Amino acid sequence: MEEKILQYIEKNARIDVHDLAALVGAEEADVLNALEDMKDKNIICGYHTLINWDKVNVEKVTALIEVRVTPQRGMGFDKVAEHLYHYPEVHALYLISGGFDFMVIIEGKTLREVSEFVSSKLAPLESILSTKTNFILKKYKDHGTIMQEGHKDEREQIRA
Repeated sequence: MEEKILQYIEKNARIDVHDLAALVGAEEADVLNALEDMKDKNIICGYHTLINWDKVNVEKVTALIEVRVTPQRGMGFDKVAEHLYHYPEVHALYLISGGFDFMVIIEGKTLREVSEFVSSKLAPLESILSTKTNFILKKYKDHGTIMQEGHKDEREQIRA
């Protein structure tokens, strides 16, 4: 039941408990208990609203920063990660495979603000070997949601 609940609330965190119970085939009380249990176990870590900031008159810049580090002796990457995720500018932080060790997602008001964070706070850290900054220019899909209004196909359909 937990997996089904998670699948539904991942797509719609505002779903009514009554509707959720019907979808998973369980009693409302059981669903409420399962939700509370998953919050207590830190399986459900929070609820967020997906906003298309391009449609709002708010300046917002998002950058994906690839970071190569020297892991702390005896602690691996966790100590470096702990230092990084405490910065309020860090929206998300992932340990990744490939040429870099971390993907840091930063949000700021301007390109300059994000660049200054990288150059003044991130790059000078002793464990940081190198960084590569990629700015998001346009979002087409985010968290499984298409962000752009659909393109209507103007071609006529031909039936055989």
